[in-house]
Amino acid sequence: MRKAGKWFWFLLIGVGCYQSIFGAGFLIYEHGAAAMAVAGAFVAVANDSSAVFHNPAGLAFLSGTQFSIGTTLIIPKASLQLPKWPDPRFKTVDQVSQVFYPSTVYFSQPITDKIVLGFGFFSPYGLGAEWPSDYPLRYIAVKDDLKTFFFNPVIAFKLSPNFGAAVGLAYIHSTLSFDLVQLADLSFINPLFGAYDVPVKLEASGNGYGLNAGLLYKGEKLSIGANWRSGFKIDYEGDLTLDWSAAPSMIQPLLPKSGTAKTSFKYPHILGFGLAFNPSSQLRLSADLHYVLWSSYDEFTVKVDVPNFADKHVEENWKDAITLRGGIEFKASDNVALRAGVLYDQTPQPIETMDPILPDANRVAITGGFGFKTGHLVFDFAYQYEIFSDRTSPNRSIYPLGLGEGTYKTKANLFGFSLSFVF
Repeated sequence: MRKAGKWFWFLLIGVGCYQSIFGAGFLIYEHGAAAMAVAGAFVAVANDSSAVFHNPAGLAFLSGTQFSIGTTLIIPKASLQLPKWPDPRFKTVDQVSQVFYPSTVYFSQPITDKIVLGFGFFSPYGLGAEWPSDYPLRYIAVKDDLKTFFFNPVIAFKLSPNFGAAVGLAYIHSTLSFDLVQLADLSFINPLFGAYDVPVKLEASGNGYGLNAGLLYKGEKLSIGANWRSGFKIDYEGDLTLDWSAAPSMIQPLLPKSGTAKTSFKYPHILGFGLAFNPSSQLRLSADLHYVLWSSYDEFTVKVDVPNFADKHVEENWKDAITLRGGIEFKASDNVALRAGVLYDQTPQPIETMDPILPDANRVAITGGFGFKTGHLVFDFAYQYEIFSDRTSPNRSIYPLGLGEGTYKTKANLFGFSLSFVF
């Protein structure tokens, strides 16, 4: 079985990259339609219960009971161009269409004039990708899916009429699944045997804890805020399933059908700084700078419990990255608010580790939306259009002569909805 171990390493590389790429290009920040409509420039605004995510210090200035539910429909569209690939059918490969819908639940309740409790449920790391099962890079990835579920209670304090502070603790549950195809050369068992495609599937999960905290100064016209969401570690453990049905039936009993894999990943700290300015009672301008400490992701180790396979250590060397956000809100009336925004998101991913698991690139986005209030009910809607820079990758050089080198083109449409009850 020694030669089989050579092809199995592609699986191990895929597992580790799978987790990291999700958190980079798809660190989901759209957790509340009002904030999403102003491109997420909400750290110094934080004027609804989604402040639990964006800046919990904003809860200190909320009155009454607030309860909110919402979701964001994320519809990516991606393609991969492989100009050097000899088969013309795969010069351009389209990603399989998918829709993701990370959802939110928020709650806030004043306990005293100066203390407010809040709770948030959201999924800031997630999404996935699926490619045709027969495309050339199926040996790196065919399908992947990552979900993180945060359960985040917070407590906010109004330290003065203009200044609030808050701290929270999050319990995090994460699941992942990963599909790819392995090319297994069995000629070392018998020269008459050749190479066979072997579908491989991983299902794993893990848990962790994180902290978050915020500060907010609210002046008559100018507000200044800061938000911190801690890094955290998830230890994933799961089952591997290998499908040898394409191999000769006489040797299938000798081949491993299943096993387990373990790996750990350190998700990054996120720092947010924001300004909000109200030149008039109807108009608000806001701007945020977010700094994500992706340099914590420099390496990973995958431990495997499969006969004749050893553990694998891989270096990644990611860089810290920034996101710039700007938004505007105009109150057309006491019950209607119109919003728009723009953002720039910098990728931390080196080109050497970019691949079809979920390719990342620098991106810009424009946003728009509105809020409507009637009685105790508030409805917010947001739309976001994202354009990723075209980016060419060697795709881990799994083919000679650069045949697997390809250029990724990605766009995405996002639709956000929130329904809030204020009592």
